[in-house]
Amino acid sequence: MSDNENDLGKAADKANQIWGDLVPVIGFVLVYNIMRRVSINDTWASPDTALYWATGVLIVATLWTVSNYLRRGEKVPLFLVFTATIVGGFGLLGIFLQEKSFLYIKPTIQQLFLAGVIFGSLAMGHNIWKVMFEKVFALPDFAWRTLAIRWGLFFVAMACWNEFLWRFYAPGFEQALQVAGMTIAPAGSYEFLGLTFGSRDAEDVWANWKLGNMVITFVFGALNVPYTLKHLQEDGKPEANA
Repeated sequence: MSDNENDLGKAADKANQIWGDLVPVIGFVLVYNIMRRVSINDTWASPDTALYWATGVLIVATLWTVSNYLRRGEKVPLFLVFTATIVGGFGLLGIFLQEKSFLYIKPTIQQLFLAGVIFGSLAMGHNIWKVMFEKVFALPDFAWRTLAIRWGLFFVAMACWNEFLWRFYAPGFEQALQVAGMTIAPAGSYEFLGLTFGSRDAEDVWANWKLGNMVITFVFGALNVPYTLKHLQEDGKPEANA
């Protein structure tokens, strides 16, 4: 097989991966906005149930992405396994218990978990970011470590961003949100760092920002391309560690 064919194959695989990441999010946003305009039954088909319907579609689409890897006989990316587990677990809890708080904090838990996996592996002398992508890029260890730290911090930042979005735009809870005896969010509205949270009924802003978050992720990935290309080793032989 020629180098051009190899490059085309890699480009196609990358395009499929990006599309696979986008489909669940696009499905979530579309279904959410459609159901926000539907009022058939207050119990199961009304604007108030839009988030549950959208989350159900997100779960199905994520599992569909996983099944595509399995159907092609390919190994499912580790981070996709983590994502599918968290999306499925917290999503189903929110739907079955009819509790939106599980759905609001799901992205936070997901991002912090990914950051924890990255920093945890580095603390133990390993680099899961390298394990995941070393078959795609040949980089020296110091470059893999830098990229791992960058993405770990990015996931932490995205977790903080999700916390701001849902707390600022989603309506306040009737009862305080508590986890393991700790108050995560007080009931009603509350002040923090000079801002008022829980006083708005704009859940749709948080929900539609899922597309914006995908754009942020793609932009951050693109910003790391120059660094990756700078240290790319065409012969696949690692340089001396810095």
